[in-house]
Amino acid sequence: MPGSFPMNGGDGTYSYAKNSQYQREATNVAKEIINEVIAEKLDVQSLIASSSNSFCIADLGCSVGPNTFFAMQNIIEVVDKKYYMTQGATSGSLEFQVFFSDHASNDFNTLFASLPPSRKYFAAGVPGSFYGRLFPRSSLHLVHSSHALQWLSKVPEELLDKTSPAWNKGRISYTSSSDEVANAYAAQFQKDMKIFLNARAKEIVVGGMIVLIMPGLPDGVHRSEFPLGVLDDSLCSSLMDMVNAGLINESQVDSFNLPVYAATLKEITEVIKDIGCFSIERMEVADPRSKIGSSINVHSLIMHFRAGLEDIFTKHFGREVIDELFERTFLKEAEISSALESSHNKGTQLIVALKRE
Repeated sequence: MPGSFPMNGGDGTYSYAKNSQYQREATNVAKEIINEVIAEKLDVQSLIASSSNSFCIADLGCSVGPNTFFAMQNIIEVVDKKYYMTQGATSGSLEFQVFFSDHASNDFNTLFASLPPSRKYFAAGVPGSFYGRLFPRSSLHLVHSSHALQWLSKVPEELLDKTSPAWNKGRISYTSSSDEVANAYAAQFQKDMKIFLNARAKEIVVGGMIVLIMPGLPDGVHRSEFPLGVLDDSLCSSLMDMVNAGLINESQVDSFNLPVYAATLKEITEVIKDIGCFSIERMEVADPRSKIGSSINVHSLIMHFRAGLEDIFTKHFGREVIDELFERTFLKEAEISSALESSHNKGTQLIVALKRE
């Protein structure tokens, strides 16, 4: 079974709802591109010809909001506008169904308690992993997923094998590790992405679309220059400090790896071509800092990481060490800021739009 790595639920200090504005701003970078692709490539009139004027959208990896609501509202406005322009119908005559999907352990209570009261769509929750089927055949017109596909279904098994060249001793990620470790991550991503696309190929109608937004590494840039790796390395450094202080065991660190991978456009293109069910309508690297600004508040960034990673750290190391882990990481803010400035900080977001053939 694919692993479950939910974001922090609720609306407290460390919740994802309170610590996801960077993801929101990064998603805004893709907004114009998404709008153009839908306007130019999506034949709304043909898609709904047999669906009683209803248009079905799924947001995969929706988390707890509010970012998913902004994304869905934008898509609906663009689709409705195109339908109005091509059909000459009164805007609003097209009905929308939105499926919010995430792992069963996701905080759906917070999500649905926060639904916009003025929304112009019917809402439903679909629990389950997107590394498998979630919907009936040919039931969706558009699938959206933002900042979710960097999560692998599981940690590559080789990383925990002491006899393997890919044993990742003393590290929790691949960005600063050996090529063998990075290759194991890449192979797991390829497997997962194929499962994801094969499942969506069955669920999306011919002519329907997938829009994907995810952290990514530009071709030709070494993984060690990836800015998200800076935070991974800082968290790992904090863990090793805690080992030296006798707060946790070194074996706990050696047996822990984050199931997160930032792919390149080349890697994603290869998977899409192997599947053969989708045409690539748009694929490019965007710069999220164009919306966020040149300077990043490192304290806020660490809070974002805690909102996204606390659950997986807790399951492995125990809840009693979480505050200590992140307090130690806060003490490294100046070091993290310097490392981020010297990292590759342009074009670290991939935007992919595919059409079902």
